[in-house]
Amino acid sequence: MSEPALRVVLADDHPVIRDGLAALLGATEGIDVVATAAGGDEAVRLAVTERPDVLVMDLHMPGGLDGLEATRKVRTTSPDVGILVLTMLDDDETVRAALEAGAAGYVLKGDSRQQIVRAIYAVAAGATILGSGVTHQPLAGPDRAPDPFADLTARERQVLELLASGSSTVAIGARLGVATKTVTNNLSAIFAKLGVTGRTEAALLARDHGLGRR
Repeated sequence: MSEPALRVVLADDHPVIRDGLAALLGATEGIDVVATAAGGDEAVRLAVTERPDVLVMDLHMPGGLDGLEATRKVRTTSPDVGILVLTMLDDDETVRAALEAGAAGYVLKGDSRQQIVRAIYAVAAGATILGSGVTHQPLAGPDRAPDPFADLTARERQVLELLASGSSTVAIGARLGVATKTVTNNLSAIFAKLGVTGRTEAALLARDHGLGRR
């Protein structure tokens, strides 16, 4: 028996882009576009009613909630929904804001269909992913500690680097030859030592310091 298709909701205020993307993804085996939204408020509502695996969210949606605010609300109202930002904006500040708001992935509208589909599957699997077109550079600050990962064990640092590269918990376990439960325990220890709340913050901090960059 084949795996059930991923349920995807698309949110974009531009009808041509929204309908075109819906047609493009709808023709992709393994993906079922169950609904589309023209604004942030509708995206939040559909995340509740449709319970998609992934919500593909534009950031610039005039009127009502913009993409960032909608992302924050979805994280509260539908925490099991993975959010993939799909936008034209690729500056560091916007990338950081989207990930801190709760997005698990960030790709550009200029990326290929294959890249967008790969990102949807990665987000659905619980991974954190940045598209190849995102020029997110480490954001160094004068007050930042020389090595924020000094308290991590060698194995925890390996896990963090794989997390930052976009690997899911299952993929990390397979790569390191350990059980998924072991990886989950490693991640809990990493979050506690770094003082972060979850995967996205940990991955962002790691990438800010050059880990997991391809």
